Amino acid sequence: MEKAKLWLQENLKGDPILWGIIIAFSLISILVVYSATGTLAYKKMSGNTEYFLFKHSSLIFVGLIFMWFAHKINYKYYSKLSLLALCLSVPLLLFAWKFGSNLNDASRWIRIPLINQTFQPSDLAKLALISHLASMLSKRQMNIDAVKETLIPILLWCGGICGLIMLSNISSGLLLFATCLLLMFIGRVPMKYIGMLIIVGAIFGSVALAVGQRMGTAISRIEKFMDKDEVPFQLEQSYIAIATGGVVGKGPGNSDQRNFLPHPYSDFIYAIIIEEYGIVGGVVILFLYLAFLYRGMIVVARSSGAFGGLLSAGLSFSLVIQAMINMGVAVGLGPITGLPLPLLSMGGTSLIFTGISMGIILSVSRNEMEPPFTKENTKPKIKPAAENVLVNA
Repeated sequence: MEKAKLWLQENLKGDPILWGIIIAFSLISILVVYSATGTLAYKKMSGNTEYFLFKHSSLIFVGLIFMWFAHKINYKYYSKLSLLALCLSVPLLLFAWKFGSNLNDASRWIRIPLINQTFQPSDLAKLALISHLASMLSKRQMNIDAVKETLIPILLWCGGICGLIMLSNISSGLLLFATCLLLMFIGRVPMKYIGMLIIVGAIFGSVALAVGQRMGTAISRIEKFMDKDEVPFQLEQSYIAIATGGVVGKGPGNSDQRNFLPHPYSDFIYAIIIEEYGIVGGVVILFLYLAFLYRGMIVVARSSGAFGGLLSAGLSFSLVIQAMINMGVAVGLGPITGLPLPLLSMGGTSLIFTGISMGIILSVSRNEMEPPFTKENTKPKIKPAAENVLVNA
């Protein structure tokens, strides 16, 4: 027992409560996805109901491994890596838009050869933009009003990357843009410059909507949400799941709406959670996300440097805001977006990038909690002279 405790202290550094929240999400995700995909696996995999269980569990395990490696790296190195990742994401986003795998009238995925796994460049672009924006803001805190050195690069990167994502994924692009605005506000950027970013974002976004793939879908979903006389099929089935779940739910694996809801393991997994675990389960999930955000803000408060604080804040808000939007859609508070529930929904490489994001937050907490590496605290301790005096016979 003592050896296990020492191993955990040595290898799982950073905020221990954050570690606990992440592990809890991972276990809940495996349980809920297994239930939500049971019928789908039985139909598509000739009765092999455990197919998606093993696939999803392995991807979560891989995501945790990436998170562990990410948390072992000093977060300051991500400042240098972010620009490289951002430059790489631009051609990948364009390639996915023109030549990517098409699903639901959107080309968001690039299929990786050999492993036959799809990859969303928007996941890489989101992580890279938040990291690079935090880096730019931290380096120019003393000269935040400089237009040429600070404002123009921020406007171009934020507007350009969000616009490229909106070519095939409007909701993800808008979510990332909102995160950038929030990060700029936290980074003490004057409101007039934030207003300029909104104008630039509106220009890039309008162009993306005009030439992109999802404008018709977005307009249709907004119109259906505003129509009080007709409820979209997805929301109708989600309402049934929530209503029949009651206070304590039907119990694990007893969902009926998983047979009718489109993507019950992804976009509407929160409705399945409430159906099986009731309002109590839904509140627990909401509490876990709020606790995750709170611990992320604790990391921000403890950070001694601007980059670590902004980086942790940007990644924490990005994950939690997406979760709130997903849960809001499931209960009818917003139009259908197609955004998965982070940390819980079944996914592919998105689980890996989510793991990297959480690893970076843990890296910030780890390096801020550890004492600084100085000559003073690395010198060997010398015993008092009295203990070393040899008594002459």
